[in-house]
Amino acid sequence: MLLVILSLTRNKSSEVSAKGSWLASFMLFLYAISFSYAYLTLETGTGALILFGSVQITMILISIYSGSRLHITEWIGIVIAFIGFVYLILPDVSTPSLTGFLLMTVSGIAWGGYTLKGRSSKNPLSDTTYNFIRIMPFALILVISTLNSANYSFHGVILATLSGGIASGIGYTVWYSALSYLTSTQAAVFQLLVPAIAALGGVIFVSEPITLRLFISGTLILGGVLMVILGKKYLSKIDRKPKI
Repeated sequence: MLLVILSLTRNKSSEVSAKGSWLASFMLFLYAISFSYAYLTLETGTGALILFGSVQITMILISIYSGSRLHITEWIGIVIAFIGFVYLILPDVSTPSLTGFLLMTVSGIAWGGYTLKGRSSKNPLSDTTYNFIRIMPFALILVISTLNSANYSFHGVILATLSGGIASGIGYTVWYSALSYLTSTQAAVFQLLVPAIAALGGVIFVSEPITLRLFISGTLILGGVLMVILGKKYLSKIDRKPKI
């Protein structure tokens, strides 16, 4: 509803007409439902490791299949950032259940596909709105089918509404807006910043301690991301310098 209101209040005369796609909508729904059911049997850290790992692999493989060739600095940056991510969540990783592993892998593949579809978006707000509208019937069927086992509370409904309307609706719109400025590889590795930002939020908002693990992992993730973004460009400038 929030996305619909925002779409209706925008000046459409200056906007490119866009209505998302059924494929992107399916990927979004598949990501959400697989993610939700996977975490019924997975620990937080284990689920995050499987999710982000499958997202990276999916986006990089599709990028290579599409003809892109990663520079050596991009490969190194991806590895460094992922090592930092694994080091950050390592204490929370446990052996996953087969069902949880498969569901979270599907969720990561779906999110990678949804992200790649967004790189061609000319109107992120409109595309995201229509993508969400298309999955509403499927979400409604899911709600009705699980009504007998559902446990609702006022507090939970409010948090879910804020999560859906702001964190997901607005967040995904912003993400689609950013994708037009990123390559597939950059978009893939950028997402490894999410757990580091979440950990930093814990430090700022709930006074969690700044540990050595957080510092080291944050440095590795940020360093890897910077290498992916700047490494190729920096080395190209060095190669173009005249030899004396």
